[in-house]
Amino acid sequence: MESLHKTFPPYVPKKGEKYMNPKQRAHFRKILESVKEDLLLDIDRAVHTIQDDATVFADPSDRASQESDIDVELHTRDREGKLIKKIEETIARIDKQQYGYCENCRVQIGLKRLEARPTATLCIDCKKLAELRERGMEK
Repeated sequence: MESLHKTFPPYVPKKGEKYMNPKQRAHFRKILESVKEDLLLDIDRAVHTIQDDATVFADPSDRASQESDIDVELHTRDREGKLIKKIEETIARIDKQQYGYCENCRVQIGLKRLEARPTATLCIDCKKLAELRERGMEK
């Protein structure tokens, strides 16, 4: 999602424009659908690469190296699969007109935060609090 602004310029609201109006929701839907499409293409390419590169090596070191490469690739694709699911959930929130509002306190998440992380479900204050709780549990 880091390269979003290369393709999609940030949404600039007009003065007095209502938060999460249809234009704003359409802007974020377009971003999310584009990212999802790119991820699906990456997954498809990776599957074909793994299939094409599948070789049985006699040397145990070569075999171990190939298995390690495949493991890293599969881990990456698993993370992308989880992101696709999150994107689909976010698009569903857009459809229900629940997008852009914090799941905890229901305040506006804000356009700038959504531009940085279109799948955000928490406002910055609730996110900071959640991170503090996570850190506290890790100790």
